[in-house]
Amino acid sequence: MSMQIPRGTQDLLPGEIEIWQYIEQKSKEICSRYNYKEIRTPIFEHTEVFARGVGETTDIVQKEMYTFTDRGERSLTLRPEGTAGVVRSFVGNKLYGEASQPTKLFYTGPMFRYERPQAGRMRQFVQFGVEALGSADPAIDAEVLALVMSIYYELGLTDIKLVLNSLGDKESREAHRNALINHFKPSIGEFCSDCQNRLEKNPLRILDCKKDREHPLMQTAPSIHDYYTEESAAYFKEVKQHLDQMNLPYVVDPTLVRGLDYYNHTAFEVMAEGEGFGAITTLCGGGRYNGLVQEFGGPETPGIGFAFSIERLIMALKAQGKVPDFGNQLDCFLVTLGDAAKAKSVELLYQLRQAGIRCDKDYLDKKMKAQFKAADRLNVRYTAILGDNELNENRINVKNMETGEQVEVALDTFITYMKEQVEGGK
Repeated sequence: MSMQIPRGTQDLLPGEIEIWQYIEQKSKEICSRYNYKEIRTPIFEHTEVFARGVGETTDIVQKEMYTFTDRGERSLTLRPEGTAGVVRSFVGNKLYGEASQPTKLFYTGPMFRYERPQAGRMRQFVQFGVEALGSADPAIDAEVLALVMSIYYELGLTDIKLVLNSLGDKESREAHRNALINHFKPSIGEFCSDCQNRLEKNPLRILDCKKDREHPLMQTAPSIHDYYTEESAAYFKEVKQHLDQMNLPYVVDPTLVRGLDYYNHTAFEVMAEGEGFGAITTLCGGGRYNGLVQEFGGPETPGIGFAFSIERLIMALKAQGKVPDFGNQLDCFLVTLGDAAKAKSVELLYQLRQAGIRCDKDYLDKKMKAQFKAADRLNVRYTAILGDNELNENRINVKNMETGEQVEVALDTFITYMKEQVEGGK
């Protein structure tokens, strides 16, 4: 029996988990400012949810999904991304019928893809994502872009850029699709098997191929910008105008395509530009997906969203030296000498915690000197020392570990005193 952790997964231990909690808390707080509400969907769904939502021709569906058959002979899949499940929930719970529209949601949780593990890309990974459903206003596109950049900026990242493109409306994409087929078809035998399969099904995905990115035909491929309808061009122009109004910098890249079939109009990525981050520089991806709600049996409902990997965000924060010092994790450590004082410490510890004070004590019957060493290792703010003699005299000594100052406090006022010290030092 193997007791090793499965390949492509990781244990998040104390000392590392704090940065995860910090990112999640900051992201949720910013979403709240933008009036986005949290949604939680199942970790697994019926396989059709992802096959229909993500797209049959995508690498995710064809190669990367963790799919299994349950005891009822139903095909289920661990979620490889978040949007499809959110849209399924949006339709199934008839959120489109609520009076307040658009429906603005965010989520966070583990996703699963079977691919070669590498730095920042695990088989089980965690995404934070946002979906705004019910508005075709270019202003909501700009809002979503501003939201994700606010998260990155407020976490301290500076060497990043917002890369933007438009995939156009249905008419634009159809014209571009035909142009791509005509462009690649004469030489498609020179491309990988994936690109050959995509030629008729979804030629836009050829532009996203990693194996053939250096092929000369990639450099001369028709641009979607040459096939915009007036409506598509006007929509993209308005999105950019809103970003300009907010002084939010961006770069337009006409070759940017997203790997999922449901995108149309606005598509974007956030890229890391700093050194020491590695070859894969994409931190976040997203875009508009008008038509996806109808695929799930709902009414015609436009939508836009993004998702980012928390693992890759942490890599960027570390590469740019932006991981904060989380400082003291404990306010107080109780050091005791004698059986009576040890017994009393259980009561005091409970009272301190009830007062909102983070605290702990020795549970290994260590000598007093070893207890002090334990307090030092925990980097506590205060150490409270209680011996049997002090207990008999109704007093306790409290030491400020930063200044070294020690004061004697009446035991019956100890909890109040500690609360004042801790709150005063925040």
